[in-house]
Amino acid sequence: MSGLRRILTATAAVATMAMAMPVQAETLSDALVDAYRNSNLLEQNRALLAAADEDVAQAVSRLRPVISFAANYLNRRTLLDESPTSAVVGRRSTVEQTTLDLALEMVLYDFGRTRTSIDLAKETVLATRAALLSVEQQVLLEAVRAYVTYRLTQEILGFRQNYVSVIGEELRATRDRFEVGEVTRTDVSLAESKLAGANADVAAAEGDVRVAREAFRAAVGRYPGTLAPPPRSPKLPSTVQGAIDIAHRENPAVIRQQHLVSAADLNIALAEANMRPTISAQGSLGTSSGAGDTVDYNARSVGVSMSQVIYSGGLLSSQKRQAQMNREAQRALLHETVLQLEEDVGAAWAQLEVSSVQIAANEAQIVAARLAFEGLREEAKLGARTTLDVLDAEQDVLDARAARAQSEAERYFRVYQILATMGRLTAEDLNLGIPTYDVTGYYNAVKKAPIGSWQGEQLDRVLKALGKN
Repeated sequence: MSGLRRILTATAAVATMAMAMPVQAETLSDALVDAYRNSNLLEQNRALLAAADEDVAQAVSRLRPVISFAANYLNRRTLLDESPTSAVVGRRSTVEQTTLDLALEMVLYDFGRTRTSIDLAKETVLATRAALLSVEQQVLLEAVRAYVTYRLTQEILGFRQNYVSVIGEELRATRDRFEVGEVTRTDVSLAESKLAGANADVAAAEGDVRVAREAFRAAVGRYPGTLAPPPRSPKLPSTVQGAIDIAHRENPAVIRQQHLVSAADLNIALAEANMRPTISAQGSLGTSSGAGDTVDYNARSVGVSMSQVIYSGGLLSSQKRQAQMNREAQRALLHETVLQLEEDVGAAWAQLEVSSVQIAANEAQIVAARLAFEGLREEAKLGARTTLDVLDAEQDVLDARAARAQSEAERYFRVYQILATMGRLTAEDLNLGIPTYDVTGYYNAVKKAPIGSWQGEQLDRVLKALGKN
């Protein structure tokens, strides 16, 4: 039996055993679901989004009155005269007083300062939601990479192990031929050298599998089991321009930057509003009671005031200019983000096409290498070829198969990379069939600035779901 036939027979035997085993292989969807559920990076950014939601609540709170109170207790003893000639030696005066004051202050009109702050906080929330979506895509793309890479390293390890088996048989055959004088000691040494090199390649491939296994755990949150072949890759637009057009509309990095530009515009409006006056209403209620020489009283007051900074040493003007420069920076960054996105889509698309061409070339290489191996094997039997020629031909078959596996893995990953640049690599877009995080849930619960979860069941449910209650 030839070496190539032994490879094919061993591969078929392994496949038959695999089909007979009732092992449930893990799918790519399983890995993506676990990556989504186990990601600490997603948890971090969800918390950051909730923190940004609270900025809206804090801005809304400025429309409401501020109520404060102060309570004081005073006990004062005063020695009137301790001189020997005084008629009232050692007489003391005692004063005890308790005061309670309740104050209320509310902004009546601030020329849009508070409303602008609310709009600014909302734009920041929208930008943070887009950032969370970018992180989700990053997490899922890394899970795809880890899945494909782990399967690839296992496949290459299988190739290497089969090659070691073939080389071992070749070595035994060469030694037998050496015993009968058909080949020289040099042929035996060449076969031994090839076997040693093949064993070294197996060790390296085993190391690659272990590294890929750890990368899988980091990306998915657990170690891999038996992985099923990846499913058919999702459909892409027919042209790279179609992918770019979708990316312009849906890529979360672009959406985030658009909201940051809007926030920068609002920062300018806020800086202008800070130069205007504030009209406020105040009210207070106070009471005092005591003993000794104190005077009891009850007092109440109501008033309206207007305040404005007349001179700040150029601070307010500087803040406005700073806001204008920040807006220009954000606009420039938006243009750069779009350009970088177009480059990323184009590069991933080109790599996808290259991988497809490489697969076709690898197929042709495999066919040619097999034919060459079979021919050299027959010629070696006739003494026209050396053992080294046959072993080199076997190595060529192995290298061609490994190259095809590499190209197929590369092409598969590039499809998902393009989806990510388009903004369509999310749990919802991939139809993973699991409950996804509601980016509006916490916001809707706190946007009206409740004092606590007791004010509404919705906030209580959201906090409980987040594990924060």
